[in-house]
Amino acid sequence: MVVMGHGGGGALSAELIRHLFLPAYGDVTRGGLTDSAAVTLGGARLAFTTDSYVVRPLFFPGGSIGDLAVNGTVNDLAMSGAVPAYLSCAFILEEGTELSTVGRVAQAIGAAARTAGVTVVTGDTKVVDSGHGDGVYVNTAGIGLIPDGVDIRPQRARPGDAVIVSGPIGQHGIAILSVREGLTFGTEVASDTAPLAGLVRAMLAVTPGIHVLRDPTRGGLAAALGEIATASGTGVVLDERAVPVPEPVAAACTFLGLDPMYVANEGRLVAFVPRQRADAVLDAMRAHPGGREAVVIGECVAEHPGMVVARTGLGGTRIVDLPLGEQLPRIC
Repeated sequence: MVVMGHGGGGALSAELIRHLFLPAYGDVTRGGLTDSAAVTLGGARLAFTTDSYVVRPLFFPGGSIGDLAVNGTVNDLAMSGAVPAYLSCAFILEEGTELSTVGRVAQAIGAAARTAGVTVVTGDTKVVDSGHGDGVYVNTAGIGLIPDGVDIRPQRARPGDAVIVSGPIGQHGIAILSVREGLTFGTEVASDTAPLAGLVRAMLAVTPGIHVLRDPTRGGLAAALGEIATASGTGVVLDERAVPVPEPVAAACTFLGLDPMYVANEGRLVAFVPRQRADAVLDAMRAHPGGREAVVIGECVAEHPGMVVARTGLGGTRIVDLPLGEQLPRIC
């Protein structure tokens, strides 16, 4: 039986993919299970990805389902080092939804595409009976060109790599929760949703040999790091005090009993960079608007392969497990 956790990007999602989808599809994992597939067509190396968006509510501080539909797909392409170019966009609408609502979503998609430098070139619309949807669902697929000499995938993490995060974590998940549940935390928490392709281009301009990029969306930073450790057969050691958590996010997580490491982000990336190039990459990130608060949070190690460990502020360590499902469902 399908449960909400199967869509959470954690252990249940991985189980569903490995034991149900992959046996049905056949040999589709030659490049690894990543958010975008690298394929060769007519001599060009392309990244290809697709994603569906079912966030509730449709509009939230800092963005909307329209922003997510563009930025999420653009970012999945960028995490393979690709330059995003074209998107498709399909709407699934519930009967009875106001046309003005659909129009707001479409306007947000157009604005986000222009900001990201991509073009929506094809699409589709379906309508389902009233009561059999949630207003608006959106699916986007995207393609982009991978530059020569770029090979970014989770299997390439190496002991000695510096682990860098591009900015504060947890804002998107808490922004969704605050409006969904009518909670206030002393100040408004806005989603960090943003396109990351420009930031990735700035990073690759100084170091084409970046090993891994990942946007920590569902399952948060913990899930992203856990998947990289598992795919590469290496360990990751974090300095928990170095992980940037905004005060409103930390306060909300304390109040709700959540761990910010598992809260979703929509405008952040984590990078595994050869140690000797980490300072150059960090400088390039901080010179870009999308990475001004970038910081090194840990390193990749040979010890405890497949495991992420955090050094706490008290001098101890804790294991950062891959989440089973997700703390906050329907966040993208």
